[in-house]
Amino acid sequence: MDRGVLLVSACLVGFNCKYSGGNNSCPILEEAFSRGFVIPVCPEQLGGLPTPRPPAKITEGDGFAVLEGRAKVMTVDGSHLDVTENFVRGAYETLNAAKKLEKRLVACVLKEKSPSCGVKKIYRFADDSLKEGMGVAAALLKSNGFKILSSEDKENIEKLIKELR
Repeated sequence: MDRGVLLVSACLVGFNCKYSGGNNSCPILEEAFSRGFVIPVCPEQLGGLPTPRPPAKITEGDGFAVLEGRAKVMTVDGSHLDVTENFVRGAYETLNAAKKLEKRLVACVLKEKSPSCGVKKIYRFADDSLKEGMGVAAALLKSNGFKILSSEDKENIEKLIKELR
């Protein structure tokens, strides 16, 4: 029988795919990746955005509102480019990966506060404060029944990884 895997935001395992060109390395997830327990994905790159790229935020609501066409994802670098299509495309590509792994997929561990991957909180477009809500990819995965964990939920991430060993 195939062992279980986690679908994880690629920045969390050290890939330099964050909007700034850096990463959000998490040692326990990097170690799990090196053991073959992690499949890394970056919804923003899968949606066709370059790295580095201007930071972006959801204008109104959260990822669910974007998926329903009630909100947009816009850059906040002064140009205010509409990158909604890229975020939605990346979310669906991430969902496609999750579905292909479905028999082995234990959970998705996503980068908190990201407009793609935020699980509990994302940044407001207007004033850069945090608000409750999910990013676009997180919302799509959740609405399709996948288990989602925030990158900040270290205790449950550690439990899952121990179960995979």
